[in-house]
Amino acid sequence: MKKIFILGGSMLQMPTITKAKEKGLYVYVLDYDPECVAKDVADEFLCISTIDKEAVLEAAKEHKPDYIMTSTSDMPVRTVAWVYEQLGLKGGISYENSICATDKAFMRRRMQECGVPIPEFHVVGSYDEFVEIADKMPERFIIKPADNAASRGVTLIDKSTVKGKISDEYHKLWEFTHQYSRSGEVLVEEFMTGPEVSVESLTVDGETHIITITDKKVTEVPYFVETGHTEPSRLSAEQQNDIRDVAERAIKAIGLTYGPTHTEIKVTETGAKIVEIAARLGGDFITSRLVPLSSGVNMNECELSMALGEKVNYKRTLTQGSAIRFIQAKEGTIQEIHGLSEASAVIGVQEVVLYKKVGEVVPKLESSGDRVGHVIAIGADADEAEANAENALSRIRIITK
Repeated sequence: MKKIFILGGSMLQMPTITKAKEKGLYVYVLDYDPECVAKDVADEFLCISTIDKEAVLEAAKEHKPDYIMTSTSDMPVRTVAWVYEQLGLKGGISYENSICATDKAFMRRRMQECGVPIPEFHVVGSYDEFVEIADKMPERFIIKPADNAASRGVTLIDKSTVKGKISDEYHKLWEFTHQYSRSGEVLVEEFMTGPEVSVESLTVDGETHIITITDKKVTEVPYFVETGHTEPSRLSAEQQNDIRDVAERAIKAIGLTYGPTHTEIKVTETGAKIVEIAARLGGDFITSRLVPLSSGVNMNECELSMALGEKVNYKRTLTQGSAIRFIQAKEGTIQEIHGLSEASAVIGVQEVVLYKKVGEVVPKLESSGDRVGHVIAIGADADEAEANAENALSRIRIITK
């Protein structure tokens, strides 16, 4: 029986883990969390951090997996690439290039070198550097940790709200973002306005196939937490062609030869610009649920097929809409939950899932991990899918205190 290491045991990794078991593989799941959801699904669970590349390498030498992969997590992409190189094997991306796909500072520099459209940016490593650059930036600008994900630490700074108390306010904002940076580096960059999308792609034998473009919905400033996704995109054909061109150039820039990519793009007045690119499947149930519901393409299965050296079935078999809307609640302890059955009964709704229950605490909405659940719906097109999801969402009430 062939064996596979899957790095990550969260809910978002489950579709790949399940598919690997269906294919008859002996599945090892590696995760730092001894209570992760995939622990009891795996054939064998190894309590190892997915970013501890040395520990993963030692485990690979001991258990001798035939394949190693991750699914929807950023940092394990580096681990997989590094372990493959240490074992003398060839993966879809080199370790050097994997850093460009997981560290926003390296990513920005690579895109700049390759002429891929990006916002103005500066990389700073200290508070003093930050203040010096911030004073030269426009009235509104973004700061974000160089090497994190899920909107953690991403903040809009509006100078008009900090006049007269710049030192204190800037220091608080710096500390909020800096705490999420593993390397200590923070990006200070142009605040781009315009619609935001993600591009879900598969690169097979060096050729990129764009499966779909997903419209994003995010919270109001300053934190930019994603609250929903709808596909296929409803932007104009001209805009979508620009998006595809920029995404393909970005994928080429990071040197990916095979594997999935999730590319986030802003459509500005001067054209599409890269927000960031990840050499992995999209999270937020985009590739595990929305893509197969709207296109019929199972990207989790495609990624696994690539890892196993099998033929990749990336052809679209459906043309309809799908949408996810994340359930939010006011900060506090959950007292009551209403409307789940009504939401589930709405036409087109595929699932209604809560991540929290009565008695649990809802934090301030600052990152994706602070959301409390989701609704997924389909429709004849993107507009109908979105309407169905919004209809279901409106029926859910979560009372906190």
